[in-house]
Amino acid sequence: MTWTHHSHRRLSSNPIVALWLFAAALGGFAAASPRAAAQVPGETLQDYYPPIEPFQTGYLKVSDIHEIYYELCGNPRGIPVMILHGGPGGGCGPNMRRFHDPKRYFIILHDQRGAGKSKPHAELRDNNTQELVHDIERLRIALRLPKVQLFGGSWGSTLALAYAEKYPRHVSSLVLRGIFTATREEIDHFYHGGVAQYYPEVFEQLKSIMPRPEEKNYPAQFLELLQSKDKATRDKFARAWAAYETKLAALVTSDAEVQEILDAEDVYAFSLIENHYMANNCFLKEGQLLADAPKLSGIPTVICHGRYDVICPPIAAWRVMKSIPGARLVLVEAAGHSGSAPPMRSALIEGIKSIQPLIADTAEKRMEVKAASQPATTQLSGDQRDE
Repeated sequence: MTWTHHSHRRLSSNPIVALWLFAAALGGFAAASPRAAAQVPGETLQDYYPPIEPFQTGYLKVSDIHEIYYELCGNPRGIPVMILHGGPGGGCGPNMRRFHDPKRYFIILHDQRGAGKSKPHAELRDNNTQELVHDIERLRIALRLPKVQLFGGSWGSTLALAYAEKYPRHVSSLVLRGIFTATREEIDHFYHGGVAQYYPEVFEQLKSIMPRPEEKNYPAQFLELLQSKDKATRDKFARAWAAYETKLAALVTSDAEVQEILDAEDVYAFSLIENHYMANNCFLKEGQLLADAPKLSGIPTVICHGRYDVICPPIAAWRVMKSIPGARLVLVEAAGHSGSAPPMRSALIEGIKSIQPLIADTAEKRMEVKAASQPATTQLSGDQRDE
């Protein structure tokens, strides 16, 4: 969930009030943070770091079919962080480079299979959660990174949890937003009427275009339509799905703004890939991510979630926080699902800063490992260029 390429707009002038909620047993992580804190009205919000360009871009071949596009930004000797985009199918955008201090962090972005600049575009073959997790691991190995911070929102949080639960020893920390654990309850809420409590007219419009609105299998119906041989049908339903999610993502988005965003982007891959995943329950066992969350004990974790997120209701974030010993949850007032809204991006940047002292040594350890290691078994390809 979350289409990365939403236009950047100031969605609210309201100040942020962030309520910090902690799990009962915080251990050493708690010592670095107060048990409860709030940004009160009038405080200055944290904003993006200045725009940066990658110092290297390229493609990593991850299968006989797929090559994933990657970008390397910031300080190559800094703390490694992997940015995981939403969707699935959303792709990375330039503002995703700007949550971390480029002087302190080695910032790694990649477009997941079929998304963004990855090749082939909009490809569904061998495109599932397990392969996306493996791709993160392939990229980590290729870059010779012992540990990485994972930073992801919405579907990016899903993928971060899936990777961290499989490879916890390779994760230095987690900074997550808009938690989505891919349960049937969450998918039904998004597709089958849960959001109608807040956006009745938006859901009614979606329902009105479904061929079989009485059947509660909207992801499968969308997937079928998005693979139609008729291009007009594909385009119609790709735009309809992207419009639905765009309208729900931010607290204040006019219908005119939604159309402006859609006119500026090709939304087909996003709509196709997202519905491919949702029609297949995201290729996860029911409740898998929550059940395995205790494996993340000891990994510094900050979760930022919009109080008024109607795509991914805050209860999912609460459940994850309760399941990871030591995890910290920030419920961000005056924020919905969007990661670019000023209150949300401020909370995320604060969360990154709060964890930084706990993972500062990962940069030094990485350089020691790199100096001692043999050539990586997976070779990166790409164009090297100066910032």
